[in-house]
Amino acid sequence: MPVTIYDIAEGASVSIATVSRAFNGHPRVSETTRQRVFEVAQSLGYEPHASAQSLARQNTNLVSAVVPIMTSAFFMEVLRGIQDRLDASSYDLVVYASRTLDSIGGQLARAVQPGRADGLLLISTPLADDRARQIRDSGRPAVLVDAHHPEIDSVTVDNRRGGAIATRHLLARGHGRIGLVLPVAGSGPSDRREAGYRDALAEAGVEADPDLVVHAEWDLVHHGYTRYAGYRAMRALLQRFEGRDDGPTAVFVAADVMAFGALRAVREAGLRTPRDLDVVGFDDIEPSAYAGLTTVRQPMYEMGQLATEHLLRRLDAPGAPPAHTVFAPDLVLRETTGEAVRELA
Repeated sequence: MPVTIYDIAEGASVSIATVSRAFNGHPRVSETTRQRVFEVAQSLGYEPHASAQSLARQNTNLVSAVVPIMTSAFFMEVLRGIQDRLDASSYDLVVYASRTLDSIGGQLARAVQPGRADGLLLISTPLADDRARQIRDSGRPAVLVDAHHPEIDSVTVDNRRGGAIATRHLLARGHGRIGLVLPVAGSGPSDRREAGYRDALAEAGVEADPDLVVHAEWDLVHHGYTRYAGYRAMRALLQRFEGRDDGPTAVFVAADVMAFGALRAVREAGLRTPRDLDVVGFDDIEPSAYAGLTTVRQPMYEMGQLATEHLLRRLDAPGAPPAHTVFAPDLVLRETTGEAVRELA
């Protein structure tokens, strides 16, 4: 029969809790006791592994991340920040990815099942009160990334401010007819970016024209956050003003991945940026630099790292009040608004 920590506890004349603490480097175990436990374990041919340690401590040494759509560059960058921070801890990462944004509830239900993880990181997962209650009832600490609920720790970016920053930049460049390309209606972050767009127009005394705003067509999987959706939406916007002299001279696209498709539609229409049309995106994912896209940067990697830091802290101090961190976005100037920066070798 395989050797268990119960055998080691008996051989070392200590409790199984002490064996578990010894294997995990807990400061409450003296060096003498730790050495005795290791010697017994070695004599019995036992090698500790994650699952055995977890059974003894009643936890898993796992952190679950619930992510909609693994192929998104935004989510991958957030996950990179999470994984890099966890590498410096005793926790491993398990990712629950949903095929569509609408089916994220099923992945959340799996992640909160007993024995799945010690804590949860929920990325771009809006929480109604019933889902928040589900997490609370699970007894596991959680942190939201790119979403907010008053009862749960969160790390977000100020999307409304970011939308205003993009629009103010275009206004400062002399544009009065500024288009807006959005994913499908109802996306929380993009709705706030639209609000920032309208804030900036109002500040400048520019009346918002509904004809300048276009949403992507319904997309069950990505909700419009794709190159193709951006391409179709930009093409529809340009066709709307075909043959007219009141069309947009600049466009704010609410996500970089959509902006890549939008730029193709601009080229196909025989237009050039920024000579004929300024374009600004939002996110600053890695390909944006190579596309020369002016964009509003949100610190995706840092958001993942900080959210993980919050979760690890809460695992140690579960009674602390919820903490909400809001990052400020920054404008990154590149060629699509005529102000390139040298950032590539």
